[in-house]
Amino acid sequence: MKKELMIGFLLGGFSYLAYLGYDVTPVILLAGVGVGLYLVSKKKGILKLDSYQKIITQNQFRFEDIGGQETPKQELKEALQFLIKSEMANQMGIRPLKGILLTGPPGTGKTLLAKAAAGFSDSVFLASSGSEFIEMYAGVGAQRVRNIFKSARDIARKQKKNRAIIFIDEVEVLGGKRGKNSSHMEYDQTLNQLLVEMDGLSSDQDVRILLIAATNRPDLLDSALLRPGRFDRQVKVGLPDKEGRKAILQLHCRNKPIAGDVDIEEIVGGTFGFSGAHLESLANEAAILALRDNSAVINQSHLREAVDKVILGEKIGNSTSRETLHRVAIHEAGHALVSEVVNPGSVDQVTVTARGNALGYVRHNQTEDQQIYTKSALEKQIMIMLAGAVNEEIVLGEKSTGSANDFQQALQLSEKIVSHGLSNLGVVSPDVVPKNEMYLTCQEILRNLEQKTVEIITCHQKALRRVVLILKEKEKISGDELRAAILQ
Repeated sequence: MKKELMIGFLLGGFSYLAYLGYDVTPVILLAGVGVGLYLVSKKKGILKLDSYQKIITQNQFRFEDIGGQETPKQELKEALQFLIKSEMANQMGIRPLKGILLTGPPGTGKTLLAKAAAGFSDSVFLASSGSEFIEMYAGVGAQRVRNIFKSARDIARKQKKNRAIIFIDEVEVLGGKRGKNSSHMEYDQTLNQLLVEMDGLSSDQDVRILLIAATNRPDLLDSALLRPGRFDRQVKVGLPDKEGRKAILQLHCRNKPIAGDVDIEEIVGGTFGFSGAHLESLANEAAILALRDNSAVINQSHLREAVDKVILGEKIGNSTSRETLHRVAIHEAGHALVSEVVNPGSVDQVTVTARGNALGYVRHNQTEDQQIYTKSALEKQIMIMLAGAVNEEIVLGEKSTGSANDFQQALQLSEKIVSHGLSNLGVVSPDVVPKNEMYLTCQEILRNLEQKTVEIITCHQKALRRVVLILKEKEKISGDELRAAILQ
């Protein structure tokens, strides 16, 4: 009703001024521009400050629904006890936690941990992303920060709860180091407002708020955000180990028809470096492959194929020429044989089926996740990397461009030997070693290891020819078949 009266009053005023002989055209144009800007800003959510919030009021997610990550889960549970048992914490004179920062690679379950934290503590849960707070309009980001904290309190009161958790994903966008955007002060103003809001969190309020943030780039965050009293806990959510990967894969297979003879342990052995997101994709791809084969259950072959698909992508098709297939088979056979010689039982599968950018691939077993490597272990890896090109040169007379990635990895490993003090140079710093000295030392390492690789491949040419024939016929050979071919 008020809008109608205001519009009627303005129209009447304009009409009266026009009747008196005044030119009201400029005023009408300015009013039209103002109304247009208002409508556009409203449509884009610039003025609607709560449009970016994702509010989860019925959060049933639990820590038990997250496979692996036992250490991060335990750290979060301990930190949440200060929120749940706040009265006991006050009696002990413990300052309430204001923030928890989850750091780690993408796909490791940081968002899931935040949801589980809300369910564990029976808190109101508001989720947003750091990019949602940043606008080109000055002051909008700061207002949105104020608004999300206010909304958390209001929703908690409405639901008669005294706890709320605010989750901000990709917090590095919002909390980046100040001063790097000299031409755009909106970033700094938004971060300043977040710092103010976190300083205002205290235990004497009727609603206690805990801020949980996630990032895979903690090095980009402003130091003021990381100090104690703001983010009091930093929880590292890393890639899961073998047992963690097994638990995650079993969780993702719960709702899928898995054959009774499937060996999850074997599948997990070939997933070194997989995150939780990769393992979810693996289970999903295996189900798709089973559906494509009109199979009622997911078999071991579907899961093995899914591992290759997640690592390398979909099969390209029959576009490889016979000459290329012959060279790729020789190349991959060299990798596989040297791997078996220096690390017996290490090969899981060899394939010459083109996937993504790879024309062939040797998949290795991972009996245990290694975090440190000896000099001999690094040298063995280099020999495996060089073996493909060495076998090409021995059998076909020359190397090819297909070895470029192998050479790059071998060079990186040789640099690792030098920089970690495992070379003839002794303990050195890569920053002070002359570039020419580093180059010559790495080349010496590579030449010596290449000579050892040549000796191994020369002694096993009969076995290599058998492996090449199998690869050209079947395009794939298992680790057991490879070992049987070598022993013939």
